[in-house]
Amino acid sequence: MPDPKPAPASRRWLWYLLLTALLLVSAATYGTWRILWQPNVAVSPYGAAYLYIRTGTGYAAVLDSLRRHELLRDMRTFEWLAERRGYPRLVHPGRYRLSPTLGNQDLLDMLLAGRQDTLAFTLDAFKYKPQLTRQISRQLEADSAELRRLLNNNAFLTQRYQLDTTTVLTLFLPGPYRLFWNTSARQFLDSAAATHRRFWTTKRQQRADSLGLSPTQVHVLASIVQRETAMKEDKPIIAGVYLNRLRRGMRLQADPTLLWAIGNFGVKRVLNKDKLVDSPYNTYKHKGLPPGPITSANRQSLDAVLKPAAHQYVFFCARPDGSGYSDFAETYADHKRNASRYQQRLDSLGIKR
Repeated sequence: MPDPKPAPASRRWLWYLLLTALLLVSAATYGTWRILWQPNVAVSPYGAAYLYIRTGTGYAAVLDSLRRHELLRDMRTFEWLAERRGYPRLVHPGRYRLSPTLGNQDLLDMLLAGRQDTLAFTLDAFKYKPQLTRQISRQLEADSAELRRLLNNNAFLTQRYQLDTTTVLTLFLPGPYRLFWNTSARQFLDSAAATHRRFWTTKRQQRADSLGLSPTQVHVLASIVQRETAMKEDKPIIAGVYLNRLRRGMRLQADPTLLWAIGNFGVKRVLNKDKLVDSPYNTYKHKGLPPGPITSANRQSLDAVLKPAAHQYVFFCARPDGSGYSDFAETYADHKRNASRYQQRLDSLGIKR
């Protein structure tokens, strides 16, 4: 059988050209895929990675943050594509969640659209404005100095929220919030006001009206109830005690208001000298409610005031067993006996203050 004829040189060159073209196309396709779609976010051992872009900063700050925190596997491909898509001129502030599956194309789609992740946090109860500003500045970009200025701007608070620098603390309900990280101080206040409005349903407003209290007064009284006890069962009873006192024209004589006035909530034993403090929050001296809340009242305390227990008690004091519950009394004689047992308990523990 004769040997097959070798392929002509022109045909071999054609195959070489086709193979070379195929390799070039494959290389170009791979290069394009690597730049656009290959996952480029570094895997973090601490869970999800986040890119924070502060308001007013630009492209250079974004690159600096990506480098310092080692958020990307390949900075060069990101920069190459970012410049061609015009990102340096369209930087949006915010907190962006970087999934390990993101390639440069999807990452830039997110950044260019400003699709930032929301931040969930819990607002803890606070007693003084500086405690609020510290909490918020730890969670959000909101400028603490600006928030402090707004909280002390009477004209702004009256016009926008119908509150003043004393009653503004009634605006804040402790609990969960979900906001954008780059929320400003004013936006945070507006968000708190929206949460406040949602809490004050028509039904709750009607309950406040039936008690002869405004929503602000409910917040103030609830703040006292909240400082008096952590026991859910006792809250409506204590609310009823204070409402009975208000109806009878008695002074509230609430120890927590004294502690707020002297700035020391660590006191276990209120002394007679504490009752002499010169403050509108001294409810041993002044009748009625204090001018503002002594803590940010939570929903449970507010509802305890709106649904108080019906009774004739006008006195109460902590039980001597350390349970956290209170003993209640209708007469001063019974109250003195309850208070004496509690004082003996403090003596036995060596608590003098």
